[in-house]
Amino acid sequence: MAKRDLYEILGVNRDASEDELKKAYRKLAMKYHPDRNPDNKEAEEKFKEAKEAYEILTDANKRAAYDRYGHEGVNPQMGGGGGQGFDGFADAFGDIFGDIFGGGGGRGGRSNVYRGADLRYNLEITLEEAARGAEKTIRIPALEECDTCHGSGAKPGTQPKTCPTCGGAGQVRIQQGFFSIQQTCPKCHGSGRIIPEPCTSCGGAGRVKRQKTLEVKIPAGIDNGMRLRHSGHGEPGVNGGPPGDLYVEIHIRQHPVFQRDGDDLHCEMPISFTTAALGGEIEIPTLDGAANIRIPPETQSAKVFRLRGKGIRNVRSGAPGDLMVHVIVETPVKLTERQKELLREFDEIASSNAERHNPKANSWMDKVKDFFSN
Repeated sequence: MAKRDLYEILGVNRDASEDELKKAYRKLAMKYHPDRNPDNKEAEEKFKEAKEAYEILTDANKRAAYDRYGHEGVNPQMGGGGGQGFDGFADAFGDIFGDIFGGGGGRGGRSNVYRGADLRYNLEITLEEAARGAEKTIRIPALEECDTCHGSGAKPGTQPKTCPTCGGAGQVRIQQGFFSIQQTCPKCHGSGRIIPEPCTSCGGAGRVKRQKTLEVKIPAGIDNGMRLRHSGHGEPGVNGGPPGDLYVEIHIRQHPVFQRDGDDLHCEMPISFTTAALGGEIEIPTLDGAANIRIPPETQSAKVFRLRGKGIRNVRSGAPGDLMVHVIVETPVKLTERQKELLREFDEIASSNAERHNPKANSWMDKVKDFFSN
């Protein structure tokens, strides 16, 4: 099968500069790299095709031979081409390899500079603190400059030295068969220097771990699982990179009375059999203090009463939620003989006219009878 034109493969004009070739190849390599397209034979072939085109066109001798004679001019069996363009290909591939896998590297021997890792702190607060807002003081581990070596990592009276393996570049070139890629220097780990006599206080790190105090302002209305970001309070960066961030994750302690559902609050309120039957007024708790609600006569168990605006204010809009009071009719316990006698008398009266006094139970029994009769 006839080979495609190399310029067409990279999608560039025949007078394209080396920078344009590199840019075009990087784009194709990022798209078709086998690690990004596992088990995709078509992508693998396109990656190899783009690599071969870039290797040839960035070599001045090979490019001239290709422009004059086509593919025959760079056929090794025909004696065409040379090897002078491989370093340029390797540099570009090293850059792409770093883009794909997150490493540093590339042309110029620059050291790896990484942003510090983010940290997470789990902060437990009360429901009242979540509703009203609060200020909390937390202590987090932090890396600070060593007082003994003043951040150099070297024993007092000595100095760090240039890494002999990478010559201070922080990276080395590794030849692996056909490929030549750059990677972090294994001797200095990308810093470009070594410390012959490390500081005894920090072990050569130049930093020591200490506890740092931080004030955290909790906004009113914050909900369980929300996170507060504190920029720059994460782990320090590597080789001069910026520090990470600290995320304070909120965990609201279980409340003995209220359960939260978004901005609404729910609570159960037990009432007596008499109050449920005859009605009355009861006092209920809220986050702002006590409140009274009127129970109408003949209230059934699990009836829900809504107190508007007695929930939690939304952390963004400030609109308040509601308080939902679920009344539970409590069955009396530890009855005296007189109380039992009165209840039996009451039951006899109620049963004599069940359709009127116990409509739900009477209706349910009718449904049961119909079920068994079918």
